[in-house]
Amino acid sequence: MKRRDFLKVSAVGAAATAVASPAIAQSSPEVKWRLTSSFPKSLDTIYGGAEQVAKYVAEMTDNKFQIQVFAAGEVVPGLQALDATSNGTVEMSHTVSYYYVGKDPTFAIYASVPFGLNARQQNSWWYQGGGMELGNEFFKKSNVIGFPCGNTGTQMGGWFRKEIKTVADLSGLKFRIGGIAGQVLQKVGVVPQQLAGGDIYPALEKGTIDAAEWVGPYDDEKLGFAKVAKYYYYPGFWEGGPTVHSFVNLDKWNGLPKNYQAILTNAMANANSWMAARYDMQNPAALKRLVAGGTQLRPFTNEVLEACLKATNELWAEISAKNADFKKSIDAMQAYRSDEYLWWQVAEYTYDSFMIRSRTRG
Repeated sequence: MKRRDFLKVSAVGAAATAVASPAIAQSSPEVKWRLTSSFPKSLDTIYGGAEQVAKYVAEMTDNKFQIQVFAAGEVVPGLQALDATSNGTVEMSHTVSYYYVGKDPTFAIYASVPFGLNARQQNSWWYQGGGMELGNEFFKKSNVIGFPCGNTGTQMGGWFRKEIKTVADLSGLKFRIGGIAGQVLQKVGVVPQQLAGGDIYPALEKGTIDAAEWVGPYDDEKLGFAKVAKYYYYPGFWEGGPTVHSFVNLDKWNGLPKNYQAILTNAMANANSWMAARYDMQNPAALKRLVAGGTQLRPFTNEVLEACLKATNELWAEISAKNADFKKSIDAMQAYRSDEYLWWQVAEYTYDSFMIRSRTRG
């Protein structure tokens, strides 16, 4: 190549670089957000989902998009995480939408409701079955967009100071359980109590409450409930597969570059898988330790489950009669649930049932 031809090519390349560099810089701006969690740092798995999001986003943007995570109470109390996101106090939050049934019971459907979907079904409905479109149509009214960002799997039914054999045993029982599940149990005689996580242990110890539910073996062991309540019931039929959401302020979301939106979306999907997998790893060992320490495992009787299912269906009919958003969402979820369990009973359930029976033989 002649010298002057080489210089021409070099000049063109330099000009292209000069044009491209600002474009790249503009598409990867410095962004610093704050995320408020509804959970304390001590509950490392459910709180850890938010930390995973921040880690993934920072790594995928060479630290140009940074999210600072705050535990419950550091910016706002845990149950005000959605409000803080909605009004722009923070850009995003990590919480459970059923905490906000006081605003509208429809919030519960996209986390978990009594006799709802299990964890895999919840993800399937959200990503493939129309749940995302319905959910974000509803969440938009609060100026947020929602993303699944964790799941605990089916939770336990809670810690009781006495055995629960019949529906009559629930009458007058002071049970730490909130939201829409509390409304269901109220119909069968329970006196629901709203208590923050840190207040549960002393209330059980003093006898201020008779029973309490939280999550499952790993988290419950950390909170020490086995020391003050002997009977550990299952399943938590009100939380068959509760989705933990990240909510993002809608204006802030719309202001992000498209590549940052894609990065954040994928980071939250990764955290969604991470949390479920981590609980599945942690819960078996924790359950073994609890039982070895004297915890008495008990299943809810079929009588109790049937009575609670009846109460649930009655409550859905009552709410649906006066809340169009709730009716639209609950009808869609239940239709999806019906088809899912039609399939589940053919393959998933039969396989799992056999493997559970034969797990000590293989």
